[in-house]
Amino acid sequence: MAPLRSAHRRLGTRTHRAALLLIAIIAGVGVLPGAAIAAPAGGRQLNAADMTLLNGVRLAGLWEMPAGQMAAEKGQSAKVREIGAGIASEHQRLDELVVDAANKLGATIPSEPTAQQKGWLTEMKDASGARFDQIFVTRLRVAHGSILPVISAVRASTRDATVRKLCEDATGFVTHHMQMLESTGLVRWPELPPAALPAPGQDGLLAAAGANAGPQPGVSSTVVWLVFLAALGTGGIATYRMLRRS
Repeated sequence: MAPLRSAHRRLGTRTHRAALLLIAIIAGVGVLPGAAIAAPAGGRQLNAADMTLLNGVRLAGLWEMPAGQMAAEKGQSAKVREIGAGIASEHQRLDELVVDAANKLGATIPSEPTAQQKGWLTEMKDASGARFDQIFVTRLRVAHGSILPVISAVRASTRDATVRKLCEDATGFVTHHMQMLESTGLVRWPELPPAALPAPGQDGLLAAAGANAGPQPGVSSTVVWLVFLAALGTGGIATYRMLRRS
């Protein structure tokens, strides 16, 4: 009977890991509208890529602001407390920018974090000491690395000046946050997820850039789906493995 119980435990572990990955993908799908969004009268028509950018930046701020505030209060090291306060402050400014952009575009953006992001905040709330510092740096570093390629893909092809400006502002904030998190010395470089690059071809970034030289209405939403979901999936797996070892 013992081998049978062991097999059940192994099956349960595999099922649990698969469920975690599925939840991550579902959360990502919730961020990505599948069709163009109609703006109010007098507004502009936004495509899926533009909305992905607005939603992604907004959602990042909704959970990373409280995460930063938490780090500022309960981080074990002075460095983590300082960085937490800085990230919370800068995300407040970035949140103002994305809300302003959404108002200009007549777009509706999220008002609270996703269930997955709330889970990350709960995870941090329940941790303390060095364990908290590691979770904070790991979660935020992987999250910033996942959103950066999405920002770049949208910036490369959007037709909207407001979205382009938001991409440029967001790139500056995200890059700075990554640098701050890396300065803690807690980033586990060998365990970071690999770069999520779409395969070259009809839906590749180069093909999309070439298509944008013609009369097409905007970047293929498939590109953004591929970049975002690939980054989200690999980032979720890598984060799980890193935190499981700590």
